Amino acid sequence: MTPLSSGGFPANARDALADEKLQAALVNVRTIFRGNRTRAVAATPEFEALRDAGAAVKRHVVENLDAYLERFIAAAEARGGVVHLCADAASARETIAAICRGEGAKLVTKGKSMVTEEIGLNPYLESQGFTPVETDLGEYIVQLRGEPPSHIIAPACHVKKEQVAETFRAAHPHRPAERDLSTHEALLAEARAELRARFLSADVGITGANLLIAETGDAVLVTNEGNGDLTQSLPRCHIVVASIEKLVPTLEDAATVLRVLGRSATGQAASSYTTLSGGVAQPGERGGPAACHVVILDNGRSAMLGGKYEEMLRCIRCGACINHCPIFAAVGGHAYGAVYVGPMGSVLTPLLQSLEEARHLPHACTMCGRCAEVCPMKIPLPDLLRRLREETHAAALTSARSRMGLRLWTFLAQHPSLYRGAGRLAAAALRLAGRRAGALRRWPLAGGWTRFRDLPVPQGGGFVARAYRGDRTGRAAEGDGADGQ
Repeated sequence: MTPLSSGGFPANARDALADEKLQAALVNVRTIFRGNRTRAVAATPEFEALRDAGAAVKRHVVENLDAYLERFIAAAEARGGVVHLCADAASARETIAAICRGEGAKLVTKGKSMVTEEIGLNPYLESQGFTPVETDLGEYIVQLRGEPPSHIIAPACHVKKEQVAETFRAAHPHRPAERDLSTHEALLAEARAELRARFLSADVGITGANLLIAETGDAVLVTNEGNGDLTQSLPRCHIVVASIEKLVPTLEDAATVLRVLGRSATGQAASSYTTLSGGVAQPGERGGPAACHVVILDNGRSAMLGGKYEEMLRCIRCGACINHCPIFAAVGGHAYGAVYVGPMGSVLTPLLQSLEEARHLPHACTMCGRCAEVCPMKIPLPDLLRRLREETHAAALTSARSRMGLRLWTFLAQHPSLYRGAGRLAAAALRLAGRRAGALRRWPLAGGWTRFRDLPVPQGGGFVARAYRGDRTGRAAEGDGADGQ
């Protein structure tokens, strides 16, 4: 699988912008996801009230995480489950591998789980002699292609169906070479046929969890495919992998969060499958695992508690911020070089890894604020990104040219007369350089802009000059009125 490196974002982004196949695939992100959410929210008059309620639930849990974690452990173990608390990725990987070894497992089926991506589970299981098979269609496609997911809810959104057909032909050589794979239906049928045998022969099934309910010990799994249910119910052992912030207090609280999750993620009132599972099969039950383990991961999250980034722990991984981000829509997920992408990933990755390694990601943002507007948990993502930018600047992790430019801007901003004078000179230079075409196709220090679009020449006196004139006019009018009293 292609290794991830968030430090390469600038080069990755340039490559992504030049990738015609990727650009064609990203059209769906800019249209389908956004349109579906808009329609779903418009059809839910109480959506803003649900956002407030859901955010309050998650805020309360974060403030009382230890108590709800203890309550969940007690409830899960009362139903025959075993809960494992893992401080970091290495501990979680080895815990899961040890469970698989204890079961004598060879084949492991997996539902979509970003936490298992975070800990690098698949390569580790393979190194230990196990065969992990992703059963979510998108995850199955990217696994066959040797790629990481490019989106947290649509792992293969960067791939067109023609590319999927090529991948299936290479990965399934035992099937007739002349078969028709030109339609979505044909591709789906082939994946279903390939995965059916894996479901039936798997020794262990691993899933993620959208929520963990403290009062019942249940894990809530939300999918639009039946693979999640087959993964957790057919093998003799089921392993749930989740991070600590997935906890909610009660079933009613879970219902509140789920009502905003589906609408925010895919524009559905509810996903096709919402499954609650916990513990082992009880006497008289016709199905279910004989062993159930819940692996709960910290991996840097507890360090966020009580700090200036604590609000990020409310994230429910709906992907709404990603779907509405102009940066993601332009370069896709792989450009970020990280498991978590888009605005939420640009905050999480520096916190879960290191600010130095992920120093470019907080700057992969236009500060348009759309991510905060659509976030169902009302996380102030632009504010968090701005704080991370301040930290990268303070730690000298930005370029020397960038820091010099900020120092110059700060100096000018503290001297209004100089600021206005510099603005007039810059505007005059831009007008002079672009007087023929009315726009600039090249400009020093602005190559990142002019490489892909023209820079319009300034019109009029500019915002500062206009504001200054308006301020003086307003003050004069106010003074004249006072004198006439």
